[in-house]
Amino acid sequence: MTKIYHFIGIKGAGMSALALMLHQMGHKVQGSDVDKYYFTQYGLEQAGVAILPFDSNNIQADMEIIAGNAFREDNNVEVAYAVQQGIPFKRYHEFLGEFMRQFTSLGVAGAHGKTSTTGLLSHVLKNITDTSYLIGDGTGRGSAKSEYFVFESDEYERHFAPYHPEYSIITNIDFDHPDYFTSLDDVFNAFNDYAKQITKGLFVFGGDPLLRQLEATAPIYYYGFDQDCDFIAYDVVRTTNGSDFKVRYGQVELGSFHVPAFGRHNVLNATAVIGNLHIAGFEMSLVAEHLKTFSGVKRRFTEKIVDGTIIIDDFAHHPTEIIATLDAARQKYPAKQVVAIFQPHTFTRTIALLDDFAQALNEADYVYLAQIYGSAREVDNGQVKIEDLAANIAKPVQVISVDNVSPLLDHDNAVYVFMGAGDIQTYEYAFESLVASLASSNQ
Repeated sequence: MTKIYHFIGIKGAGMSALALMLHQMGHKVQGSDVDKYYFTQYGLEQAGVAILPFDSNNIQADMEIIAGNAFREDNNVEVAYAVQQGIPFKRYHEFLGEFMRQFTSLGVAGAHGKTSTTGLLSHVLKNITDTSYLIGDGTGRGSAKSEYFVFESDEYERHFAPYHPEYSIITNIDFDHPDYFTSLDDVFNAFNDYAKQITKGLFVFGGDPLLRQLEATAPIYYYGFDQDCDFIAYDVVRTTNGSDFKVRYGQVELGSFHVPAFGRHNVLNATAVIGNLHIAGFEMSLVAEHLKTFSGVKRRFTEKIVDGTIIIDDFAHHPTEIIATLDAARQKYPAKQVVAIFQPHTFTRTIALLDDFAQALNEADYVYLAQIYGSAREVDNGQVKIEDLAANIAKPVQVISVDNVSPLLDHDNAVYVFMGAGDIQTYEYAFESLVASLASSNQ
């Protein structure tokens, strides 16, 4: 009898990607979740993966059960039933730690840039050789014949603790997730523990002083723009459709490369990928060829044009990410005003990083703020309001509601950058509808 993989909370970004990957490998997969629509379910539905309502009857003793981290005995009937009946289940990261051992695994960790870099690495590698991958935007690909496995390695609640990949990139270390980590030292210790689990090669950004302090048994390779790095990016040129640059390893020039993205952070991400694949033995001409065709990942500087209005959607929800996203917008559209529409994600993060958020948003020309998006794992105790953030921003700022996004129309020659990890897309969709309706009424 074929084993069934059942996912409790299958619409989660990581869970949906893992489910889709297992399905493509030929396994029998199903899952359960709430009725609300999430973009992650589209790929599952297209693949014919059953998505069921939460129900204890979904759980059978002979299933391989993977439970999303948000679901516990006290808030989910399926988890509660499994616990009561003594039916074992694994969390996503526990399952993944065991699963990846059958491949040569390449992880991507870091406080910021994980998803974009995982997407870039998996795109290049899958075009060179048969590769399975899991990306944090809800994208997964599985092949029963693949030798390589690329995955996003998440530090939240030390989820990467079960992972022992052959190779890993670490993009940066920064204080985030204040609902779990107690300090920057706590974050560093988590990454340091992870670094020691890499078996063949660790690739870290040489411009981050904390990354320079990491200890590992595997060789550590530093990448960056500085001369004290192992893999050095140089001769960086902004083009009409991205960035051209060269990379050398020591004194050996690896070639000229192009990545169809803007901003220094995207050049760094590409350099990390180049360094990892060079050490892993791949031909640099093939790497260069496939870097050019990377189309990005979901909700990372995703652009659309509605009646001539340029709208960018980005997952940025930390000050460092906001700065990188606004920098990319300025590089791509240097002649336009940059209008930021930002929704803070979680009260704990907003409190901990309030001044940093204000400073980051000052990189825009105009700022609009949506109400703080509280997560299911916290309560609003009234300690912080969106007006507190607005008061700290030096640039023109206004708080808007999803029911009235018309103040955004007050700008000519602007690029609109919607940022956040909550439901900021509802504001974006409201704005798109407004622009489209005005366009049709003026015809």
